[in-house]
Order: sequence, then C-alpha cells, then structure tokens
Amino acid sequence: QVQLRESGPGLVKPSQTLSLTCTVSGGSIITNYYYWTWFRQTPGKGLEWLGYISYCGSTYYSPSLKGRSDISRDTSKNQFTLQLYSVTPEDTAVYYCASGDVERCSGYVSPLEYAFWSQGAQVTVSS
Repeated sequence: QVQLRESGPGLVKPSQTLSLTCTVSGGSIITNYYYWTWFRQTPGKGLEWLGYISYCGSTYYSPSLKGRSDISRDTSKNQFTLQLYSVTPEDTAVYYCASGDVERCSGYVSPLEYAFWSQGAQVTVSS
C-alpha cells in the first residue's frame, strides 16, 4: 500500500523559499505509474492543483504560480520535493502531496483518480 508523508518547515519568511518533501513508502516513484502531485488548500480558494513530477521524471506546473515553482525528485530516497520561491502571505495554505493514476508520462493527461494523499502540512508565510 502506498503511503505519502510530508516534511518541511511550517513557517517561512516572505521572499524566501518554501520547501516541502514527500516521502513515498509502499511503492516506487519510478515504477508506480503516477503523477506525483502537489496541491494546496485555503478556505477562500479551496483545493488548488500546483503541479507534478511523473514517474518518468517529467514535470508540469500550474500557470497560477507564475514560474515560481520547481518539483524535483530523489529516486534513491523515494522522495519528491516542492520548492516555491519568493513566497508571500498569499502562499499560506495547507499543502498536500498525492498520487495521480495515469497511463503515460509524456504530456498532461487527467489522472483517473488521486488514490493516495499525505496528511497535509500547514505552511504559514509570515515575518
């Protein structure tokens, strides 16, 4: 059974970089056919899709982040990481990692489902 666990600081100063790592257990970020995906949620905006790194290593980002985001992976540790640069208080949210079921890695396709989710991590951007 796939399990996803987030780690990272819960408080980030404005203009600095938000960094969260999702550790996958019970599966492989390479051999399981998933988009390894980041979401965030706020009361006002609801659930927002941020981007993913696929099982083959390709990435895709939400235009709403305006190029501020990077998603990478460490295959030796079975981890993938979200970095969000130049953060503002508007980036305060609960962040989730999740697995999107897909049949290919090239180009974006809508996952059939997001079967597995992390517990969620509250990140506050504040001085």
